[in-house]
Amino acid sequence: MGGIKAVIFDWSGTVVDFGSRAPVEAFIEIFADRGVMIRDDEARGPMGLGKRHHIEVLARLPRIAAAWRHVHGQDIMAGDIDRLHGILEKRIKDTALRRSALIPGTADVVGDLRRRGVRIGSTTGYPRSVLTPLARLAETQGFAPEVTVCSDDLAAGRPTPLMMYRCFIDLAVWPASAVVKVDDTAPGIAEAVAAGSWAVGVTLSGNGVGLDENDLARLDASEIGRLRTRAAAPLHEAGAHHVIDTVVDLPRAIDDIAGSLAAGHMPHDDRENGR
Repeated sequence: MGGIKAVIFDWSGTVVDFGSRAPVEAFIEIFADRGVMIRDDEARGPMGLGKRHHIEVLARLPRIAAAWRHVHGQDIMAGDIDRLHGILEKRIKDTALRRSALIPGTADVVGDLRRRGVRIGSTTGYPRSVLTPLARLAETQGFAPEVTVCSDDLAAGRPTPLMMYRCFIDLAVWPASAVVKVDDTAPGIAEAVAAGSWAVGVTLSGNGVGLDENDLARLDASEIGRLRTRAAAPLHEAGAHHVIDTVVDLPRAIDDIAGSLAAGHMPHDDRENGR
């Protein structure tokens, strides 16, 4: 397909869980269990990172750190983060499975890519224990990537390129410029850029907007436009070459990237926000 050999998808907010609600609910719950209330926007800030790293980032936020000291009489310690992470694994599995519906258009888009000979992989900030049952539910709906790399499969996850590198190896695809990554978070875009691949950011179904499909549909066009613009900003900043509303819009971006490749452009010199 015009030089594109593989597309690597993120999971929550990109192909499942419209609004990326599952991880946010889990993070809010585990902190509330320890007497510390965190806001939706705070929980979303580090989204895309591995889940233990995500907790560490939240714990360093001044407001959350102060609230923890107020409740527990001391700073949050490494052991506290370990305990929160242990609790999170079951909570996030429960919320991820409750919000496992495919984002509309996913199965059709992936099917079309496969018919064109494009390999399908995925990377995720979810640990393997969460992704395994989630992947089974996704497969029944029509999304079954050939390769999935989880945050705990390797020594480091996003924003490093290691999960992308594993996809390259397991799919036997190269060069990196023949691969497109699709993700709704800045760390997920950054992993693609670090790997030397094309990066397509997702706004309306993703973490940056944070509304499920029904809530989004209740908004007027001007408010949706405002949310789209706000969600796109960190994706552009992270290096996205294209930004789309949802996965249903991916074919347009893929065609444009194929055209860029045909014209001899590479990911490092053809970013949408820098043309």
